Amino acid sequence: MDMITFEEAYRIVMNSVFETDNEIVPFTMSAGRILAEDIICEMEMPPFNRSAVDGYACHRKDLYDKMEVVEVIAAGQVPSKDVLKNQCSKIMTGAIVPDGCDIVFMVEESENLQNGKIRFTGIEPKLNISYKGEDVRTGDVVLKKTRFIKPQDIAIMASFGHIDVKVKKMPMVGVLSTGDELVEPSVVPDLSKIRNSNAYQLLSQVKRAGGEGMYYGIAPDDEEVTFALIRKAIDENDIVLLTGGVSMGDFDFVPSVLRRAEVKILFDRVNVQPGKPTTFGVHSKAVVFGLPGNPVSSFIQFETLIRPFICRMMGHNWNPGRQNLPIAKRYERKSSDRMGWVPVLITKNSEVKAVDFHGSAHLAALAEADGIIAIKTGTNIIEKGEIVSVRQI
Repeated sequence: MDMITFEEAYRIVMNSVFETDNEIVPFTMSAGRILAEDIICEMEMPPFNRSAVDGYACHRKDLYDKMEVVEVIAAGQVPSKDVLKNQCSKIMTGAIVPDGCDIVFMVEESENLQNGKIRFTGIEPKLNISYKGEDVRTGDVVLKKTRFIKPQDIAIMASFGHIDVKVKKMPMVGVLSTGDELVEPSVVPDLSKIRNSNAYQLLSQVKRAGGEGMYYGIAPDDEEVTFALIRKAIDENDIVLLTGGVSMGDFDFVPSVLRRAEVKILFDRVNVQPGKPTTFGVHSKAVVFGLPGNPVSSFIQFETLIRPFICRMMGHNWNPGRQNLPIAKRYERKSSDRMGWVPVLITKNSEVKAVDFHGSAHLAALAEADGIIAIKTGTNIIEKGEIVSVRQI
């Protein structure tokens, strides 16, 4: 199978998206989910003319006269008295403005006179009234379908009493590592072993992307055991992520196992660095990504291919945050025959600097990085001051 460009790999992956079903959840549990319905306003906001300050509500024409205070209106209280000529009501922030009053002047702009009356002492008064329906009117769409639900959206749902919300189901994502060289993080590795970091990195990335991860452990370099674990993961998930076993070594038999498991492989090499031996296939029950065993490769391939796929499954077109900034000093790479993803940090002067990066196994480099930049095939030098697009990670 021929090696393809990253752009072609992305197109193939996104064309393979299938959407998850909907479910109803309490609005308090919906943050981080994808909205599967429009949230429509069923009442005007504010629901009444509301005071924006602590002060005095009156008729503007009486503003420069001495005024009698007829009542004190607290937030949550309905005014009980009409405000007539040369009268006012003391009012608290959020309280209902009495009918006919067209201005609220602040306590700081008032003077208490000896006869118990009030006088305005300001110069240029503001209205200080939030009018009924000025924020939202009945029938307005306040939150749109496919939106990634944020904490501020929870407040909006609470304001409108939308306590049960329809969201997209989270994709189930099975994560499986392969290789006899791996041990779990709790195990002290022998000389020839390493701890399994990929799986836990991927599970965290799945959670951040809005999916629900399930860990299937470490498959040894045994074709039958690997086949059984892959089949189980495919049966129980929408997406299966495999790390390791997709290169050209003697024990890298994952592609053949996938074919045996009736996975149709659509590509198995991508012209990108890091992440060349990335495999993608489809099954009637799930899609499968075979990722390189090196942690930087698997991290970047998840962010650039899998995270957008997970979001699209829930109807959300996710776009990573980007900043266009100058590079701090000349950057040169040894080879330009592949598109390159380079981890970078943003300096205090808002310039971009490549982190000290020793290759796709250099996991610590990601801890220093604020993002990654893409370098096109055929380009091996970026001159100092050249603008680059930093993709947040």
